[in-house]
Amino acid sequence: MAEKPRRPKTGGRVKGTPNKVNAELKDMILGALNDEGGQQYLRTQAKENPTAFLSLVGKVLPMTVQGDTNNPLTFTITTGVPRAAEN
Repeated sequence: MAEKPRRPKTGGRVKGTPNKVNAELKDMILGALNDEGGQQYLRTQAKENPTAFLSLVGKVLPMTVQGDTNNPLTFTITTGVPRAAEN
């Protein structure tokens, strides 16, 4: 037995429109950052709490990194502890 054709979705938010609560929370966070000194406060946090600061940096960096087709990105992954060359 075949399924009945479904009606297209109607109503609701337009795709990409932020949730009202999320938008208000973001505004409050940015307001608190501004009240504490903005960039200077972030510099202080980078020095005093580097783990938390780098976690924040990871959340604001783009998820996809693209290189130039004529100059592709290269990555070097080093694991473990480098050892001195044996003589």
